[in-house]
Amino acid sequence: MFARLGSWCFRRRKTVVVAWIVGLVVFGGVMSAAGTESRSEFELPNVESRRGNDIFDEHFGGQGSGLTAPIVFQADQGVDDPEVRQAMEEFFAEVDAMTIDGEDVAISSPYAAGGERQIAEEGPLAGQIAFAEVEVPDDIDQELAFDLGEDIRAAAPDVEGLRLEVGGQLFAEFDPPTSEAIGLGFAVVVLIVAFGSVLAMGLPIGVAIGGIAFGLVTGGLLSNIVSMPDVAATLAIMIGLGVGIDYALLIVTRFRENLHRGHDHHDAAVIALDTAGRSVIFAGTTVVVSLLGMVIIGIDFVAGLAVSAATVAACTMVASVTLLPALLGFAGSRLEVTRRRGLIAAGFLAVGLVGAGLGAAPLFLLTVVAAVVVILASLVAQPLRQRVLEREPKPLNETAAYRWSRVIQHHPWRSALAGLAALGVLALPVFGMRLAFADEGNLQEDTDARQAYDLLAEGFGPGFNGVVLVATELPDGADPAALEAVSAALDADPGVEFASQPRLNDPDGPTAAMWRVVPATAPQDEDTTDLVNRLRDEVIPAATEGTRLDPAVTGQTAVGVDFSTFIGDRLPYFFAAVIGLSFLLLMIVFRSLLVPLKAAVMNLLSIGAAFGVVVAAFQWGWAGPLLDIESAPIEPWMPMMLFAIVFGLSMDYEVFLLSRVREEYDRTGDNNTAVADGLAATARVITAAAAIMVVVFGSFLLEDDRAIKVFGVGLATAIFLDATVVRMLLVPATMELLGGANWWLPRWLGRLLPRVRVEGGADEGAPPPSPPETQRDRELEPV
Repeated sequence: MFARLGSWCFRRRKTVVVAWIVGLVVFGGVMSAAGTESRSEFELPNVESRRGNDIFDEHFGGQGSGLTAPIVFQADQGVDDPEVRQAMEEFFAEVDAMTIDGEDVAISSPYAAGGERQIAEEGPLAGQIAFAEVEVPDDIDQELAFDLGEDIRAAAPDVEGLRLEVGGQLFAEFDPPTSEAIGLGFAVVVLIVAFGSVLAMGLPIGVAIGGIAFGLVTGGLLSNIVSMPDVAATLAIMIGLGVGIDYALLIVTRFRENLHRGHDHHDAAVIALDTAGRSVIFAGTTVVVSLLGMVIIGIDFVAGLAVSAATVAACTMVASVTLLPALLGFAGSRLEVTRRRGLIAAGFLAVGLVGAGLGAAPLFLLTVVAAVVVILASLVAQPLRQRVLEREPKPLNETAAYRWSRVIQHHPWRSALAGLAALGVLALPVFGMRLAFADEGNLQEDTDARQAYDLLAEGFGPGFNGVVLVATELPDGADPAALEAVSAALDADPGVEFASQPRLNDPDGPTAAMWRVVPATAPQDEDTTDLVNRLRDEVIPAATEGTRLDPAVTGQTAVGVDFSTFIGDRLPYFFAAVIGLSFLLLMIVFRSLLVPLKAAVMNLLSIGAAFGVVVAAFQWGWAGPLLDIESAPIEPWMPMMLFAIVFGLSMDYEVFLLSRVREEYDRTGDNNTAVADGLAATARVITAAAAIMVVVFGSFLLEDDRAIKVFGVGLATAIFLDATVVRMLLVPATMELLGGANWWLPRWLGRLLPRVRVEGGADEGAPPPSPPETQRDRELEPV
């Protein structure tokens, strides 16, 4: 099948390229007409905060169950100054009249009856800081929320001595990342060094960009069906760049190897698709399945991340096995040629991309102009058209990778123990990982949301940024004294700064009551999580014992706690499912028990080490001074995403390396030689692919969003460790120790397993190899 697919795409390359372009335009038009939606609500099944929200929906008209954001203002002359009060009341009335997607916006003013607690009463800023709270429906589109935030900012009054900040993640602007350009610039350099060809460099990047574009358009359409958070597209781009370049790199590498062995361009592409293309489909399918496995968690937010990332990964995989063979057909013999003008132009492009990633857009435009000038100058300047001679490739047994493998094989125990020790030490912090959402206190200091957060904490204490709500239904005949008992118990807890008196939904015939509880600590603090759990497990049950009240603790802070707990409880099952699937697939492919077992253990070690680095850097704050961030817990969805992606990418390297080893073992029956030859044959491409992904993912450290930084560091660390400690140290050492036992499989199991080839010969029915090209065929026109 793969050989026929490669042959068809190669021979009908114009049709394939036109189909991709037309498909992208058509789908893009449909997406533009249908629009896209991004949401950030956390709907959890069968948890207490969900029950509390239901009480608010039924008895309080939804108040308290929607998404909220504060409007914090400070007046040097005092918030009760007549001029300030008049201006702010008019402003609040204007906000209250606003709508979002046909839904009314609710606002609680500090000047309304009962709003006295929204004005700072203690400290040096008493009477100078106050806040109002804006509430919108919890299923609102994030882009519409951004627009509403801009409308609110535009309506802010202009009064001397008055400072107003619109806070909360709800109205925070999300700037599209630009640091991917840094990764692309570095990829240009790495691919030229690895391939020695400008055109061979451009193909993986072009294919990755094409797959990402189609994946984003498809994901935009799916956002109308699946709830996707605003960060989903950013993470999908990161993943698409990494896997897209990686997959295309493997196929182009095998294509060039086939050319060097004497095959013509058509047969080289067919064989590349039938060998490296198989491993691309295998690894890509593993990534997609691993990502989609998160859908079973049962949370819309997580499902949106999974679908978005899986869609882009699938599209880049498809582009690698369809669009890439077509482009190889267009490239022809020019793929093996690099001229001076190409190197100079590519150098300008790399510098420009890095500049764009750093925010220097003029530099990018300048370098593009310079590259064009070089190309035009080559029309009259003969030296720029001269071909850059490539070095002859060394025999495998003379490469550094071969010699390295032999060193490892001579000292397998030392190598294995050193690798295990290194990964074990790095993984130690993972045992202290705490899953929770970072709050606005981790945003950049110059953002509106951070300014509002700091003002609110300064005037009211850090707990005002994470108010906890308690709601209960009132059965017939409920004793009002029981409500007072709940208030007293809440206010008496040492972790509570303030607890309101019970508020009834209808004073004449109440059916529900609610309380506002202000913690003494910030929303992301572990003490706040402990408070939520203590209120549920101890304080409220003790206060309502003997009554028929059943209060539920809810609000955004409690929802975050439930989300983290819900995810944390299901992580072991998700990990087990991904590991089990990977073990089964590898066992089928390599027909071995120990190879997939070693792969699972080593992948767990490298991922655990990456998690440990993330915990130390971001949760413990070791990277704080370097990255200008404060310590905070790890976002609950992060381990799932990292695990799914890294496990899939590790499978890619695993298949690419071990398939070569297995080929040599089947040919020679010598395990030692097979390991050394397999490592030597794949080390260059694995190193290049890993280097590109490390920089692509690592470049996200330059983004402002903390979650993106965490994600980038986790992926970059895991890929680096996997390509170095695991592939270049642990794999050859353990395979040397196990010897022929690497390929042992019980006969009864072998009869049950299907036979699947990942790196093999051409399919039956594939076109026979054409005669090798003549020297005349290899003559090249200037490009």
